[in-house]
Amino acid sequence: MKRVGSVIGLRPEKMEEYRRLHAAVWPDVLTRIQASHIRNYSIYLRRLDDGRTYLFSYFEYVGADFDRDMAAMAADPVTREWWAVCKPCQIPLDDRAEGEWWTDMEEVFHLD
Repeated sequence: MKRVGSVIGLRPEKMEEYRRLHAAVWPDVLTRIQASHIRNYSIYLRRLDDGRTYLFSYFEYVGADFDRDMAAMAADPVTREWWAVCKPCQIPLDDRAEGEWWTDMEEVFHLD
């Protein structure tokens, strides 16, 4: 199993829209996430006192070929449409790696 944590900014004026979208994620998107061997997927929101807002994502990948499964998700038309709805709410970090939207995080501690 591979644990994945990532972070992205959230436009403060889009916070309620983002909450609303994720309160009713499209069923085909959920099916694609599961078909890509992702389990235990959560997104957390943190608003700072200065108004900046961040999202933290965590999931566990239980498949055998992460790159293939992520490519299948990225190629899925419904998932691409979902991302097109969500992306205007988000602010990618300036220091993200090339090709990243959400910035990957380094795991520094885990306890089973």
